[in-house]
Amino acid sequence: MARKFFGTDGIRGRTNSGVMTAATAMRVGQAAGTHFLRGDHRHRVVIGKDTRLSGYMMESALVAGFTSVGMDVIMTGPLPTPAIALLTREMRADLGVMISASHNPFEDNGIKLFGPDGFKLSDETEASLERLLEQEPQLVEPERIGRARRIEDARGRYIHAVKQSISADIRFDGLKVVVDCAHGAAYEVAPSAIWELGAEVIAIGVTPTGTNINDGVGSTSLDTVKARVVEEGADIGIALDGDADRLIVIDEKGETVDGDQIMALIATRMQHRGSLRGGGVVATVMSNLGLERYLESIGLTLERTKVGDRYVLERMREGGFNVGGEQSGHMILTDHATTGDGTVAALSVLSSMVRTGKPASELLHVFDRVPQLLKNVRYEGGAPLENAQVKQVIAEAESELADSGRLVIRPSGTEPLIRVMAEGDDAVQVEAVVDRICDAVRAAA
Repeated sequence: MARKFFGTDGIRGRTNSGVMTAATAMRVGQAAGTHFLRGDHRHRVVIGKDTRLSGYMMESALVAGFTSVGMDVIMTGPLPTPAIALLTREMRADLGVMISASHNPFEDNGIKLFGPDGFKLSDETEASLERLLEQEPQLVEPERIGRARRIEDARGRYIHAVKQSISADIRFDGLKVVVDCAHGAAYEVAPSAIWELGAEVIAIGVTPTGTNINDGVGSTSLDTVKARVVEEGADIGIALDGDADRLIVIDEKGETVDGDQIMALIATRMQHRGSLRGGGVVATVMSNLGLERYLESIGLTLERTKVGDRYVLERMREGGFNVGGEQSGHMILTDHATTGDGTVAALSVLSSMVRTGKPASELLHVFDRVPQLLKNVRYEGGAPLENAQVKQVIAEAESELADSGRLVIRPSGTEPLIRVMAEGDDAVQVEAVVDRICDAVRAAA
C-alpha cells in the first residue's frame, strides 16, 4: 500500500500544508488512540515536543484527537525524542508521541510515534494507522472522553536517567565542554546533565524563540560550535539536532567527528569491557567503508540496513546487538535507550575521555575514512531513478567501483531529493562518478 502520511521517520512536512496540519494531527490522535485502546485499563499517551512555534498547535490538535477517542494525555513540554520514549515506558503509557521535525527548519514539523515498549512503530503498525486515518474516527461517549494534564518533573526524570548511563565513579571535572542544543528540545536538559557531572559547560543554541531551531546551530550547521570550541579552548564540542536524538562531536582542534567514528569508539570500548553484544555494530548503507574495514580488523562485523534509525534498531533487536547508529549522528545504545539519544552518546564519549586521558582528536580518530562524497539532486516530480539513461549511468558507475568502493543512490524519505553517494580508495574517481550520476538525474528530473 502506498503511504500517504508516514515516511522514513513518522509523519513530516511543512506546517499548515499537505499532511502537516492541525486537522491531520487530530486525525492521527484519533487513529493512534483507537489502535492502542487495548484492555480494560485507563489508557494514556505521553506527548512531548521540540521548540517549534507550530508545536503548540500540533500539541493541541493531538490532545483533541486522543481525548475524543477516550485516551488520557500527559504533556511534558519541550523534551528530547528519547525522553518521550523513556517516559512512555516509565509511566506505563500505551503510546508516546514526539512532535518534531528533527533537523529540519522551523517551518516544518513532524509526528513520531512510540509503542508502549518505547520503540518506534513497525511498518505493519504504521500501515494499520494509515488505514484508520482514511476512516471515520470512533468517538466515545461524553462520559468516556479522556483527560489531559501537564507534568512538571519530566526534565528532571530524563536528566537522572541519562546520568545513569555511565559508571557511578565517573566525573567530568576539568573538562570544558561546548554544548550546542540547536535551540531545540535539549536546550535545558543536555547542558544540565553534563554540568551536574562536573564539567565546565559553555552552552549555545539554548535560547529558543519558536522560529530559530536549527538556524545556524546544531548538528547540521556546525560552524558556530566549531568556532566556539576553538575560541574557548574547550576540550570538546557536543552538537545535537532539534530533537536531540543525534550527536556530532567537534574535537579540541575544531574538527568534525561524525557518527561512524563515534560508533567505532563506543564499540571498541565496549568490546574491551566485554559488554558488546551481537558481535559487531549495526549501521546503514551510508556508513563509511573505513568503518567496516576497521571493525573487521578487530574481529567485529558491520551489518548494514537501509537508511533510517528505525531500521537500524529493528536489526539490532533481531540480532541482539546493543550498538548501532547512523553516520549522520543517530547513536542507538540499547543498554540505555530504545531510540537514538544524542545526550547518552555524548556522555559515553566524555566518559571515554576521562578513562583514557586522551584528547578528543586522538580518541575519536579510530579509523581512516575512505574518500566518500554525497550530493543531493532536487526534483519536482516523477521518478528520475526509473529513467533509462539514469539507470545506464548508474550501472556503469557500479561496474567502475566494483573492486574498490560502493555506490548508494536513494530518494530521500522526507524531501523531494535524490541522494547520490559514492566512496572508494580514489577520491578523484569518486567525485567523477557522483557528478556523472547527478547530471543524469538532473537531466531526467
